Amino acid sequence: METTLQVPQGNFELTRLPIRHNELLRAWDAADEYLLNYINEQPPLPQNTKILILNDSFGALAVALHRYKPVAVSDSCLAQQATRSNLMNNKLPVDDVQLCNSLEFPQGIFNLVLLKVPKTLALLEYELIQLRAHITDSTTIIALGMVKALPRSVWALIERILGPTTTSLAKKKSRLIFIEPDSKLAEPTNPYPVCYQLENTRYQICNHANVFSRDSLDIGTRFFLQHLPQQNNVKDIIDLGCGNGVVGLIAAERYPAARIHFIDESFMAVSSARENFQHAYANTREADFIVANGLTDFEADAADMILCNPPFHQQQAVGDQIAQQMFKQSHRVLRKGGELWVIGNRHLGYHVSLKRIFGNVLQIASNKKFVILKMVRH
Repeated sequence: METTLQVPQGNFELTRLPIRHNELLRAWDAADEYLLNYINEQPPLPQNTKILILNDSFGALAVALHRYKPVAVSDSCLAQQATRSNLMNNKLPVDDVQLCNSLEFPQGIFNLVLLKVPKTLALLEYELIQLRAHITDSTTIIALGMVKALPRSVWALIERILGPTTTSLAKKKSRLIFIEPDSKLAEPTNPYPVCYQLENTRYQICNHANVFSRDSLDIGTRFFLQHLPQQNNVKDIIDLGCGNGVVGLIAAERYPAARIHFIDESFMAVSSARENFQHAYANTREADFIVANGLTDFEADAADMILCNPPFHQQQAVGDQIAQQMFKQSHRVLRKGGELWVIGNRHLGYHVSLKRIFGNVLQIASNKKFVILKMVRH
């Protein structure tokens, strides 16, 4: 797969995270190339131009524009790790780019905002509202993405919150949206986090904008909760890919003596899990809340049980690389006799790779859409 981004700003070696053998996808897309070429065609940017980059997938924009010391905001710790790694791979100072997560927008006004349109419309809405405090009517704002990721609803949302838009011609199935900020527009109230009462429980669940199934319990998690185990002698439980932490929250109820470790690569997911757990248990129960690339930083033999509803997409790309990494990491992190419980869509066929990794797979339950599998580390 192509690893060299060749743009007017230079040639840069870029890789995706997590790293996998025989990678088929690039660490940038045609929209990134389109934008960088467009910037080069305009009058040169002053060196002191304050640039804000939102949702830079693996750091392609930040690396190419590093000389301006941009600020890059992302909800993905993998995106942040990839940006650091790609800066180092190109022998560029890591502090050339200031990395912020989506819940900690930087201070100040920016001259140029580059907005990679995220997959989640709610995250886009949250980011547009946050942007209002960091732009003026003279700020240049360019949104970008592949045409298939830019439905009319994206343009309508941008125009409602920031101002009028015009669009470029499509190139290589990508497009740029030019936004004219209008400070006279009424500033909308930020609707996030969104909260709901978890059915058949005393728990109120609050979700930040980039959390899956923000408004209600999704059907997969509901099915998983119906079949969660309840055993003895369990000290450490990991809610891997925790999202809003509902699975770990119910596990904590079933295992009052266990410590729950909530892990996700999304800052908003982990923040939601922390808030939901603290609301449920106040200061009567301790837990860990970790933003990380899966179990990378966990020691071996550290958990008795891992509960996992793995993602089958990474940003706009569909694939099982994240899930496969989670399965391999789980085998390393589980103690002898420890169990991995996985729920997944039936068509994904997780049982094949899990049998190869663990040597055993037990189907606990299934319906027309989902299957729940249990593996034991021997």
